[in-house]
This record gives sequence, structure tokens and C-alpha cells, in this order.
Amino acid sequence: MLAKLVKRTSDFLARTPGLVVVIGMGLILLNFVLQLLPPWPVVGWMAQKHFWLHLGVLISLFGLLVARVL
Repeated sequence: MLAKLVKRTSDFLARTPGLVVVIGMGLILLNFVLQLLPPWPVVGWMAQKHFWLHLGVLISLFGLLVARVL
């Protein structure tokens, strides 16, 4: 079952290698937009800790590594 999941994921990423990088860049853009919003409790915390920025950078780097391997 796990082998099937890895195979399907690998095939999908081989067809669209840049998708993961685009998702990461979208999360970085989301972090920028959150900086512009008023500091509501959850939004303020995410903007202050740059949660989406860090997640977006990690996902983009992972996407670059996967695209190079595939």
C-alpha cells in the first residue's frame, strides 16, 4: 500500500515537477498578505512568527530537490 502511494506520488511529480515550487511560492505570498492584515488573534500570531514563510521556503526547497531527482 505504501509502495503504491510512493509510486503514484512519484509519477505525479514527474509529470508536474514545478508544481511543488509554485505551491511554496504561494505560501510565501500568503505570508506577505498576512503581514498587511490587522493583527487578529490567529492571523497576528501567524504573521508575527512568519509561519507560512518558513513552510513555503521548506516546501519550495523540497520541490527543487525532487524536481532535480526526477
